[in-house]
Amino acid sequence: MAWNWAAFSAAEPEFAKTAEERFGAFTHHVLATLRQDGSPRTTGLEVRFLKGELWLGMMPDSLKALDLRRDPRFALQANPGEGQTMGGGDVRIAGRALEVEDPAAKAAYGEEVEPPEPFHLFRTELTEVVRTYVEDDKYLVVQVWKPGEPLRTVKRT
Repeated sequence: MAWNWAAFSAAEPEFAKTAEERFGAFTHHVLATLRQDGSPRTTGLEVRFLKGELWLGMMPDSLKALDLRRDPRFALQANPGEGQTMGGGDVRIAGRALEVEDPAAKAAYGEEVEPPEPFHLFRTELTEVVRTYVEDDKYLVVQVWKPGEPLRTVKRT
């Protein structure tokens, strides 16, 4: 079973809400893809949570889009914000990005988001969602979710 955002949200609604809020706090985030030689590439990206999916939209023939066409694995990190507060914690999502070729699906996304035309559109299948935050100025808390597994929480001092 492929786990999209809706499946993750159904399995862990509070964790999914927290992740969405973290990504919603800022416009630009960091996407990591794999270059042709296998080395990592990081670039800025806007993301959208619409209709049960996490969508990645990109300019035509951008290097990150070409990377994902070749190897769909990605990691996405929410913008931590200014200073050292990281309100809401550090949230990272990993998975596979699958390009949407269907004109009707792209048109529906375009009506909602109004991206510059033309554009690449990828929907995501999740392999991991991680949140790291500080609790009571004492504990480092790491929450890890993987498809089909319960949410795991680890606290460290």
